[in-house]
Amino acid sequence: MREKSIELLNNAIADELSAVHQYMYFHFHCDDQGYDLLSNLFKRTAIEEMMHVEKLADRILFLKGEVDIKAAHEVQKIHDVKQMLEMAAGMETGSVKDYNEWANVCSLNADSATRKIFEALVDDEERHFGQYDKEMENLIKFGDNYLALQSIEHSKNVGAGHPTT
Repeated sequence: MREKSIELLNNAIADELSAVHQYMYFHFHCDDQGYDLLSNLFKRTAIEEMMHVEKLADRILFLKGEVDIKAAHEVQKIHDVKQMLEMAAGMETGSVKDYNEWANVCSLNADSATRKIFEALVDDEERHFGQYDKEMENLIKFGDNYLALQSIEHSKNVGAGHPTT
């Protein structure tokens, strides 16, 4: 029981660390392009994913396991906002699928505490998906005007001497 839970928890850490790295990369590039709303969304999500890593690591240590701190995937060098949002939504969907499956495995192995952690992560990842999906809808609905408005607002704030992040 313990070994399987530790394995799944470490798999989750690898996925979460990949998300942290990818979302921070997106944050930097959206910030550079003046897309403050999207930049902050990616940054906030990355911070939440870091908190997931901490929660997962705490459980591994409780189970007397070794925490593996390695990302599952390399950062994808994407600069196009639509592609960023598509990738982010896909990552969140994949996490929801995995965490639901892993919660069931933990349940079968009589590890309800780890099951509850995975179930709570599903809630967070579904919320993240919803945020990215909403931004994608805005981009489709308003087109480049949506990004232009963010960039103009960024320029106004910079011109007025207000910090943007």
